[in-house]
Amino acid sequence: MGRSRNKRSDDAQGAAREASRGSRRGQTSAAAVVETVEGGLAELIPDRDRPRAWTLLIDGAPQSHVDLDDPAHLSFEYQRRLGHVIDLVAPPGKPVHAVHLGGGALTLARYTAATRPRSTQQVVERDGALVQLVRRELPLDPNARIRVRSLDAREGLAKVPDGWADLVIADVFSGARTPAHLTSVEFLTDVRRTVKPGGLYAANLADGPPLAHLRGQIATAATVFPELALIADPTVLRGKRFGNAVLVASGHPLPLAELTRRAASDPHPARLEHGRQLTDFTGGALPVLDAAAVASPAPPASVFR
Repeated sequence: MGRSRNKRSDDAQGAAREASRGSRRGQTSAAAVVETVEGGLAELIPDRDRPRAWTLLIDGAPQSHVDLDDPAHLSFEYQRRLGHVIDLVAPPGKPVHAVHLGGGALTLARYTAATRPRSTQQVVERDGALVQLVRRELPLDPNARIRVRSLDAREGLAKVPDGWADLVIADVFSGARTPAHLTSVEFLTDVRRTVKPGGLYAANLADGPPLAHLRGQIATAATVFPELALIADPTVLRGKRFGNAVLVASGHPLPLAELTRRAASDPHPARLEHGRQLTDFTGGALPVLDAAAVASPAPPASVFR
């Protein structure tokens, strides 16, 4: 995948405050783990409310939250929305083939393994030092069928066989921005190659006003996938603040009613856009090609304070 990451803007301020308080006040017996990885300074901060749970930060930005006792617990809002996609990609409990572009603390791979035992998963995480840190400090269930490759996202994706994946999740950030080469029609064309008929692609995107990047990503995905939906906080969709949006795409009709219900019932309700409303939201944005691709916009400094 591309390097690590940032992106947790919907959850960043609260997660950063909680991690900081837990660390400063010593409200948990576990000690923080701090190491330099390829993507910056990695910190594993113990969760003061969950005995074996940790928040991963890179250069101070919250990246992932993992509960080793309950890997089906998703703390960050954007991860919960991606969890809904994982839940709906196949009947409950059925094993799937999943590709995760971007690893972090392997939160979503753990979630898939916990909710869909015997699933076969490939994680592509460029930051090999981060992978080693996570494997050492937050060990995976030995029964989980999770293979981690330390490669760039497109390089790792190219190794996935045609039509292998029920689900591809892209959650790749470098220095708080999605790398340019993971925003293009060419990239999504290779994603589509790997996805089974009826399979799903989901991407964590981050943007703020005027939402040019988000609109361009929807236009780009529309050239490759006929079925699209976007899940986000209404204030983000209105261009009122910087935040996360989850794009869901498929070659077959999406489970829109259930996605809508789940998004609306989250602790921080989100809205789902699709069809004509999503087309109107795109506002005539043009698809992004490799030759003109740029990284997603950097979040404002206030997001992580």
